[in-house]
Order: sequence, then C-alpha cells, then structure tokens
Amino acid sequence: MNTPEWLKPGIYGAIVGAVAIGIVGFSWGGWMTGSSADEMASEMSHSSVISALVPVCLEKSANDSDRFAKMATIREASTYKRRDAVMDAGWATMPGSESADRDLAQACLSDLKIDAS
Repeated sequence: MNTPEWLKPGIYGAIVGAVAIGIVGFSWGGWMTGSSADEMASEMSHSSVISALVPVCLEKSANDSDRFAKMATIREASTYKRRDAVMDAGWATMPGSESADRDLAQACLSDLKIDAS
C-alpha cells in the first residue's frame, strides 16, 4: 500500500498516542483489567465478612465454659502459634462450618483481651 508522505506522521502520532494513553491510564488513571477488579472485589468482600464475624467469635469465647483454660493456652502459646490456639479452641469455627477460618482466628485474636483473665 502506498501511503502519502503527509499521512505518515499522523499515523505514527496516533500509534504513539494510543500507547501513551494506555500506559497513563493503567499507571495513573485507575484503569484495571476485569480479573484485577474481580480479585479486588473478592478481597474486599472476604475482609467484610471476616469483620462481620469477629463479634460471633468473641461471643463464642465469652460463652465458652472452658474459657479460662483456653485463654491460658492461648497466652502460653508463642506469638505465631496463638492463631492456631484460637482455631483449636473452636472459636473461629462458624456454625455450619466444619473447619476454622484462619483469617477469622487472626482477627478474633486481635480483639481478644489476651493479658486480661
């Protein structure tokens, strides 16, 4: 195809402009792909569900008849094992679920009064 010489700068400018708009849009304009948006929405909804379930975990711990022994076990556990101790206590297992949720256990642990009896 023979393109006139006067058209080539316009074509090159359009290509460079399109690339520049794409770079600026994805870098600073807040654009994102559909998969990134889905991932972000999933993380936000998971975080919201965990936040909503923390009071349930705290209530389970407050109503547990063996609370003091379990709290002592949690207190005695090393810092990085405390989440597992909360999971073993059963406080991070929601009704209808068969296993404890690690994220819920961590959030519940941060709200439990570990130093108080």
